Amino acid sequence: MTPLVFHPIYSQLPLPPRHRFPIEKYQGIRDALVARGITSDRFSAPSPVSSAFLTDYFAPNYVNALVSGVLDDKAMRRIGFPWSEHLIKRSLTAVAGTILTAELAIEHGQALNLTGGYHHAFADFGSGFCLFNDLFLAAKTMQKYGHIDNVLIIDLDVHQGDGTAKLAQDDKSIFTLSIHGEKNFPHRKQHSDLDIGLAKGTGDDEYLETVEQALLLAERQFQPDAIIYDAGVDIHENDDLGHLCISTEGVYQRDKMVYDFCRALDVPVAGVIGGGYQRDIDALVNVHLQLYRAFGVID
Repeated sequence: MTPLVFHPIYSQLPLPPRHRFPIEKYQGIRDALVARGITSDRFSAPSPVSSAFLTDYFAPNYVNALVSGVLDDKAMRRIGFPWSEHLIKRSLTAVAGTILTAELAIEHGQALNLTGGYHHAFADFGSGFCLFNDLFLAAKTMQKYGHIDNVLIIDLDVHQGDGTAKLAQDDKSIFTLSIHGEKNFPHRKQHSDLDIGLAKGTGDDEYLETVEQALLLAERQFQPDAIIYDAGVDIHENDDLGHLCISTEGVYQRDKMVYDFCRALDVPVAGVIGGGYQRDIDALVNVHLQLYRAFGVID
C-alpha cells in the first residue's frame, strides 16, 4: 500500500480575510480520502525539521531571520504570508512531511504527501507562498541512501519551479524538469535542466503530448535512481491563477502518465500535491484527488 503523509497543522494557519492561499485544502484532501475508505493508520505524521537542519542547505542568515521573526517586511511580502510563530511551525512540519515522504518512498517504492511543492523558495529568500524548498531537501535526503545517486524532480505545477532550478543548477546529480505556463508567475524564470513553457489556454491534448515527450527526453538525458513529483493542479481549467485549460480527466491522465513512467523505470517516487487555487475548496480537493487515483490509493 502507498504510504500517505499528513499532519493537521498543514491546514491550521490563520490568514487575513480573502487571502489567496487555500489553506483548507490539505485537511479537505485528508477528509476526502477517509470518506473513500482510507483508514487513519495509513497516514504518517511528520515532526518539524530543525533550523539547524535547514542551515545545512540554505543561507543561515535567511533561515534564522525568518524563524526568529526578524525578516524584513519586504521579504515577508515576497513570501506572501504574514509572519507568525504558527506559520513557522507549519512550514517546518510541511517540509518535514515531504522529507518523510521521500524516506517512505525509498522503503515502499512510492509515497504521497498531502502538502508540499514549495518550489519558489531559494537558498536565501522565500517567494510565492514558499518559505523553504522541500523538493530540493527531499532530493538530498534520498541521496543519503547508498543506492540513490541521481534524482529527477518532475515539476508539473503551472508555475515554474524557479527556486528548485536555482538550488540545483550546479548539482549534476539532480535533474530538474519544469512544464509550466510561460506567461505566468514567476516573471523571471530560472534555468531548469529541461524547461517547457506553455501558452495560455493550452488544452488537454497538447498538454498531455508535451508531458509524454518531456518525460521521454528527461529519461534520455538522465538516468534517475529516484523521482520526486510535484503534481500541481493549478493547470486546471477552473483554477484562478493557472490560465491553462486542462480538464479534471486531463489532470488524472497526466498523473497516471507520471506514475506509469516511474513504474517502468522501477525507481522510488515521492509525490507532493503542489499548487491549486480554486476558491471552491470541494472542487479543488476533487482535482487534487486525481493524484491519489492515479497512484492507486483510491478508485
